[in-house]
Amino acid sequence: MNRRDLIRAGIAATVASATGLAPLAAGADSQTVRKPRRLRAGNTVGLVAPASPASEDEVIRFAGDLLRSFGFRVKEGKHLYDRTLYLAGDDRDRASDINAMFADDSVDAVFALRGGYGTQRMLPYLDYDLIRANPKVFIGNSDITGTLIAMHEKTGLVGFHGPSAGGNYSDYALAEFRKVLMEPGDRTRIGEAPAIEVREGRVEKKNRITRFSGGVAEGRLTGGNLTIVSTLMGTPYEPDFRGRIVFLEDVSEAPYRIDRMLTQLWLAGKLQHAAGIAFGKFTDTEDDGNTFSIEEVLRMRCASLGIPVIGGLMIGHISDKTTVPMGIMARLDADAGSLELLEAAVT
Repeated sequence: MNRRDLIRAGIAATVASATGLAPLAAGADSQTVRKPRRLRAGNTVGLVAPASPASEDEVIRFAGDLLRSFGFRVKEGKHLYDRTLYLAGDDRDRASDINAMFADDSVDAVFALRGGYGTQRMLPYLDYDLIRANPKVFIGNSDITGTLIAMHEKTGLVGFHGPSAGGNYSDYALAEFRKVLMEPGDRTRIGEAPAIEVREGRVEKKNRITRFSGGVAEGRLTGGNLTIVSTLMGTPYEPDFRGRIVFLEDVSEAPYRIDRMLTQLWLAGKLQHAAGIAFGKFTDTEDDGNTFSIEEVLRMRCASLGIPVIGGLMIGHISDKTTVPMGIMARLDADAGSLELLEAAVT
C-alpha cells in the first residue's frame, strides 16, 4: 500500500469510528456502506412500482394489506396505480415516487410492488444524493435488482434482494425476512434449505447444494438477477465484483442464455475478480432437449475460476426465498455449502 492509500485508509477508519458507517472492503470501491434502521411494527413503509404495473388495482390493495399484516402503516406512491403498457407509468414518475419516499421523514422503508421490467430505464432519474443522506430499507427482487445495485454503487446503501409486496410470504420466506430485517444477529446463515424430516428412505431431493469448486471466501455481497446484472455492464450502474461474494439467480431462461450471460461476464473479466460465487435457483428453464443442463453450464463457466462456487441456495423466483442484503460482509463456505452474514444488515 502506497502513501496515498495509507492516508485514504486512515481517513476511512476515522470516518467509520466517528459515524458508525463501515467502509467497503479494499478492492471494491471507496463508497461507505450505509445501513438502514431495522424494521419494526408501527413503521410507515412506502409502496412503489419501479418496474411493471399490477395487472389490477386489487393487486395493489392486496399488497397494502400484506404490509399491514406486519403491523406497518402504508403510504402509497403518487404514481403507484399508473400503467403504460408494460411499465408502471412514465420513467421519471416511477423514479419520483422512490425519491419522494426517501425524502419523506415519516417513511421508514420502501417496498417494491413487483418486478417485471423497467427499473433500468429510470436509474438516471433517481436522486442518489438524497438517497445517500436518508438510508432506508429498500426491498424487492427480479427486475428490482437494477435499482438495488445502482443505489448501492452510487450511495453505499444496503439494499435487500428479497420478497416484494405483491405476493404472500411462505413460512420460510417470512422467517428469513425477519432474521435479516427485524431481528438481526451479528452472524446469520441465510439461504439454507427448509428443514425436512430425514429418515430411512427419505433425504432432501429438491433443494440440494451443488459444490462446483471448494474453499472459503469472505467479501461484501452483490448481485441478484443474472439478466439484470448482465444488462448493467458497461453502464454507470454496473456492479463491482472485485473482492465480492456474487449471488446470481434467474427465471424462464434457457441454458444457452444463461451460458451467454455468464460468458459475457467472464469475457469482461468480472467473474475472475469475484471472491466467490453463490448461485441461487434457475427456475422454469426452457429446454428443447438439445442442450446442456443448467448445472453443466454453471460448472463449465465458473468451476475453473479458482474461487469457491456453489449452487442451489434459496435465492430467486421461488416461494421459499431468503432475503440477501447488498453490501454486507459475508462468508461463503463452498465445502460446507453455506452462506453466512458476518454482520447485521440493519442498525
